[in-house]
Amino acid sequence: MSKKTMLLLTLLAGSELLAQKDSSGTRVLDEVVVTANKQEQKQSTTGKVISVISREQLERSGGKTVAQILNETTGITINGAYNNAGTNQSVFMRGAATGRTLILMDGIPLSDPSMINNEFDLNLFSINNVERIEVCRGAQSTIYGSDAIAGVINIITVKEGLNKPVNANATLSAGNLNTFKGNLQVFGKLNRLSYSLRTARMKTDGFSTAQDTSGNKGFDKDGYDGSSSSASAQYKISDRFFVKGFAMYSANRAGIDEGVFKDDRYYNTSNNVLNTGAGFQYKTSTFSLNANYQFSQTNRAYERDSTDKKVFSYFVRNNYFAKTQFAELYANITLSSTLSLLQGVEYRYGSMNNDYRSVSPFGPYNSSFNDTSFSQTSVYSSLLFNNKQGFASDLGIRYNHHSKYGTNYTFSFNPSFSISESTRFFGSIATGFKAPSIYQLFDQYSGQPNLKAEKSTSVELGVANTGSQFSSRLVVFYRNINDGIDYDYVRYQYFNFVKQNVLGVEYETNTRITNRINLKANFSFLSISDSTQSRQSFKDTGYSYGLRRPGININASLNYQHNNLFISISSKYLSSRYDIGGYKTGDVLLPAYAILNAYGEYSFNKRYKLFIDAQNITGRQFYDLRGFNSIPFIISSGISIKL
Repeated sequence: MSKKTMLLLTLLAGSELLAQKDSSGTRVLDEVVVTANKQEQKQSTTGKVISVISREQLERSGGKTVAQILNETTGITINGAYNNAGTNQSVFMRGAATGRTLILMDGIPLSDPSMINNEFDLNLFSINNVERIEVCRGAQSTIYGSDAIAGVINIITVKEGLNKPVNANATLSAGNLNTFKGNLQVFGKLNRLSYSLRTARMKTDGFSTAQDTSGNKGFDKDGYDGSSSSASAQYKISDRFFVKGFAMYSANRAGIDEGVFKDDRYYNTSNNVLNTGAGFQYKTSTFSLNANYQFSQTNRAYERDSTDKKVFSYFVRNNYFAKTQFAELYANITLSSTLSLLQGVEYRYGSMNNDYRSVSPFGPYNSSFNDTSFSQTSVYSSLLFNNKQGFASDLGIRYNHHSKYGTNYTFSFNPSFSISESTRFFGSIATGFKAPSIYQLFDQYSGQPNLKAEKSTSVELGVANTGSQFSSRLVVFYRNINDGIDYDYVRYQYFNFVKQNVLGVEYETNTRITNRINLKANFSFLSISDSTQSRQSFKDTGYSYGLRRPGININASLNYQHNNLFISISSKYLSSRYDIGGYKTGDVLLPAYAILNAYGEYSFNKRYKLFIDAQNITGRQFYDLRGFNSIPFIISSGISIKL
């Protein structure tokens, strides 16, 4: 990035600003968050970079998925968000590869050991089951362990502030592609018991997953049918002590195609996951003790039963099973008026197995991946300091013992300083790590048992300014990865590459143009360099880019609010980026694109609301993945009822 561009961004961020407020009166860049250090604190008291997607924003995104909402957030690109429903969602935060961003549900890590990178499928979340989302960017392994190299995404489902015994919300919508969405929520508070019950479903005919380059091969539509249900309860035994329990079951079935540019009418995938757990909290004015336990079980299956015998394996049953267990106990201790301590211990367990059966012209073929498991035990500590006069910091360290790798440590230091009520400087230096997945180590074809854990060091500096009409935040970061885990597209094996360097700039702003109109925008710039294996030969080489990760990512929305009417016009721009070209073939440059979206709603009163949502309203043809289609023009409308 040129020096002039850097100077311009710095000047923009350094404008004299105070506290921008949204329609609910919440400070945009100084909200109360819980993800930074597992306790409630204002953003101004932490050096960590956190973006909050509020319940109001989620309610105004009825036509979108969780992945599409996150795809509009500063510093995040999600491959698959704009592809056919059911497509795997690859989360790229700050230029890190997929599997380096840890997904949390109510602060508890989610993962799928049967996935190549141990990531969790965002398709299994319904946007209607989410209360808010906190995105914490930068290495978070000291607090949250493995896989948090680029940051964490905390999907919060817990409802706050309940006071009525029974409440009910329902939303119904329909759109083109024979798309239907519906959800129902019942929640409330009965004396000391708070509860929430939710169910949601989405069904669509979709479009062809694979791209038909000639346009006349008759590729079929690949439909999707998914549902998600959850229940949670919290019982307050006393003013200081409560217990809780929760369960979520999600399932979906989607049509997929054979591969890049290749249709398949008889290929489907089905997924289901059960998450359940319990916990408690004991809290006084100077001490809180929290305990959580979660059990997760995932089933994934790929099925083909083709009448077209030209397809090589015309019968396929490829079944994956995985389960995880997570347990933690942590305490927040107030040591003085300026000092507090976070101390915790956690345990993680994951296992997976696989059974593969197929029939081809050569006859039947069977293989299996025997049940294999790993465990990790960690102890972490973070000391938080806030002198109430503008300076705050936290210093943390984590000890981690992996059942295969033994011991490693991470640390983090996050200072911040407010020079005035309107201007705050912050920074951090932190290390992170990612343990190889079970698949990467032990797959019979591509696994490498001697893989090392991936390690990173991240540094960032930033400034945030807020004002009555304008707020902004500018962050510059640098990340170095050693022993990175990658896939050799020539030998078809996983390996540790030498290193990766990423330099990035993030800028976000919220401007109140008039009392009725505001503009929100964010900009991300990435410069990535890899020292890794050539994708065309057996030689080592270097790349000045990251696969499927754009150098420039811009999101903007212009919002109008007048009485009961709300209208939003938004746009997304991605610069050109490279994708895999194929076996012993150079990487392919995908062209830049910009798409335009719109949303409108009218509230008749506090109970009834009509809305309409349109994506890619110009019908532009664009591609996030080589050989696969992205969304055409999509429109839906519906009604929301609150009782």
